[in-house]
Amino acid sequence: MANYSGYLAFKVLALLLLVSCGKKVDLKGAFTPENEVSYNFDVRPILSDKCFACHGPDEKKREAGLRLDLEAEAFKALKDHPDRHAIVPGKPEQSAVYLRLIAGDEDEIMPPKSSNLSMTEQEIAIIRKWIDQGAKFERHWAFARPRKRSLPEVENEDWPVNEIDHFTLAKMEAAGLEPNEPSDSEKLLKRLSLDLTGLLPDLETMNRFPDLSGAAYDQLVTRLLAQPAYGEKMAVGWLDIARYADSYGYQMDNFRTQWPWRDWVIHAFNRNLPYDRFITWQLAGDLLPGADKEQILATAFNRNHKITEEGAVDEEEYRTAYVSDRTDTFGKAFLAMTVECARCHDHKYDPISQKEYYQLFSFFNQVDELRPVYTAIDPTVGTPAAYAKKPILSVEKEDLAGVLSFIHKTDTNRLIVSVMGDLDTLRKTHVLLRGEFNQYGDLVENGTPAQILRFGKQYERNRLGLAHWLTDPENPLTARVFVNRVWQEFFGKGLVKTAGDFGMQGELPTHPELLDWLAADFIENGWNVKRLVTQIVSSATYRQSSNLTKAKSAADPENKLLSRAPRLRVPAEFVRDILLGSSGLLQREIGGPSVKPYQPPGLWEAATAGGDLLLSKYRQDSGAALYRRGIYSFVKRTVPPPAMAIFDASNRDQCEVSRLTTSTPLQALVMMNDPTMLESARVLAQKISEDGSPPEKTIPLAFRTILCRKPKPRELELLAAYYKESLAALNPRKAAELLSVGEYPAYSGTKPVPTAALMQVIAMLYNLEETLVKS
Repeated sequence: MANYSGYLAFKVLALLLLVSCGKKVDLKGAFTPENEVSYNFDVRPILSDKCFACHGPDEKKREAGLRLDLEAEAFKALKDHPDRHAIVPGKPEQSAVYLRLIAGDEDEIMPPKSSNLSMTEQEIAIIRKWIDQGAKFERHWAFARPRKRSLPEVENEDWPVNEIDHFTLAKMEAAGLEPNEPSDSEKLLKRLSLDLTGLLPDLETMNRFPDLSGAAYDQLVTRLLAQPAYGEKMAVGWLDIARYADSYGYQMDNFRTQWPWRDWVIHAFNRNLPYDRFITWQLAGDLLPGADKEQILATAFNRNHKITEEGAVDEEEYRTAYVSDRTDTFGKAFLAMTVECARCHDHKYDPISQKEYYQLFSFFNQVDELRPVYTAIDPTVGTPAAYAKKPILSVEKEDLAGVLSFIHKTDTNRLIVSVMGDLDTLRKTHVLLRGEFNQYGDLVENGTPAQILRFGKQYERNRLGLAHWLTDPENPLTARVFVNRVWQEFFGKGLVKTAGDFGMQGELPTHPELLDWLAADFIENGWNVKRLVTQIVSSATYRQSSNLTKAKSAADPENKLLSRAPRLRVPAEFVRDILLGSSGLLQREIGGPSVKPYQPPGLWEAATAGGDLLLSKYRQDSGAALYRRGIYSFVKRTVPPPAMAIFDASNRDQCEVSRLTTSTPLQALVMMNDPTMLESARVLAQKISEDGSPPEKTIPLAFRTILCRKPKPRELELLAAYYKESLAALNPRKAAELLSVGEYPAYSGTKPVPTAALMQVIAMLYNLEETLVKS
């Protein structure tokens, strides 16, 4: 039914694909034999890759007593040869490190053959030059407090719109590149609307903003930031970070009611809650003096992890796993550090000891969480006590009219959420030997990795103190990490590509001065998220076209220098939003319980662990619930929404700070056969043809509604031809079959066969790459 004319669709799709397509730039480092060698950007990456596994922070794996990640240790006399030194500043020929790199004897050369690692000639030259220049160590770039530097000078002084552009243009000019021309207004309007709201601009907005030059652009930014959809767009990435889902995970994978926390996140972004308060409430809202229910609800962030409901498990083993999950999420979400690597031993690359891991672990080890004995749930009534695990927050009717008014609750059932709440007495925390839950080592107190920022006496010895440590202006990571992640939202990747790893093994920032400037400016201006977003989207860097020339492709294939706008497919949730929004089906209500849209039958049933669970069978919603935004789709961890999973949505098993973007045939199949796509195509076809308008009017209207631009003559010619072919191939029976897709009531008065032919044209437009890509 859905693809009986698939050959015609593919033929026209192929005709509609538009392909747009010197000087080679080395973007891996700035080293040449004549340059000053940078320890952070030239030397440390080599040592981290080739040396730190045996000569780094991990004391138990350290060979020959040699540690190369600390200056004092690297300059010491060798343990086995007190008359020699690993590094002698200014004298590479007397430095054992350099001599071992160039050794001819296989038993002497470093790295050893057994490691399957080797140094290139350029890497050895860098090490030699660095030692020759004095072997100057530098603190790891991410551990130094970000500070504003003066704006770099640029030759093209007319191009920058704000401070961001000075940094990006200086990099371009140094590499002999020029920025792209500004994007045309139609593409820029679509890009900005998708970036700030996750929705396509409607026709009224397109007509209101035909020209985005001058003050009109700023007016549009202000208008979009004020829309409730902004909070929904910004919340999607945070839900990935917080591993939010509507089920517990593990084998039983039962129902939970954490969605009020999701509504709070949307509310917080829309009200522009300063980022320092945003994360303080989530980490320790329950510990704030006079904490209200909103602040306590925010702490559900820490309880979104998977929880087992199996009966024959070791309670302490899983409780320890939950604490580890919270600790690891803290490290990745707020510090962009792989602290989990220190759970079983000292970190091999970053200065985080196993003791420091469990000092951090201690903050989250005080939660008064007890798992009630598993109780079977009646699929029709349910047992509310199983929907959240203690400690819980109960949302009462009076809360919905007061401090929790942003929660969209319509039924009268009891609503409870898993939140944070500490024990009355301190639970002891031990180093866990090899990370085993029942192998106790030394006792530890609350603390943080000292190389980042010492946990001084000014901080409370609890999660609130940890939050204050995190938001201390002296903390070098918090603002940098968030600014980088916001940049990633708009450019597809951060100024540091490894958004979850700012450590020794992470990527170096492409624009370190810009990252520091933005981070310092963010703190200075009250951690104002909307202001940061406005800075980014208002820059000339953001407004460039995405046109790619052969010269730029050769010089900067990954667009590290930002001399063009990226072409990015929208995230999975917004694929759905584009379909529903363009067709007029979208229900724009904010918040509320998660919904179950169309899904192939049998998926939940095949993966269920028992027949008496609330989530053992998929019970599809109906009515308005079918047309909610993607952010509200029910996420069952063991069987996440299949269409969204195919478009790389997270299954929320663990903290994720960036998603993969793949391109697979399954995505094309979804866009050809998914009921939401077919229903959207049907409803839009019926809506725009209800007044009897001919295809000469309806096809251009559908094109502009979906692609947000006016079609070119050749495109209209191809679409008109496809409409005629579809019209000829249809009969009343096939037309009725097509127009029966979906639960939304059919429009009266439309002619079935022409409407079905127009539906086919619209379905093909939905399948265009341009539809799902912002460029």
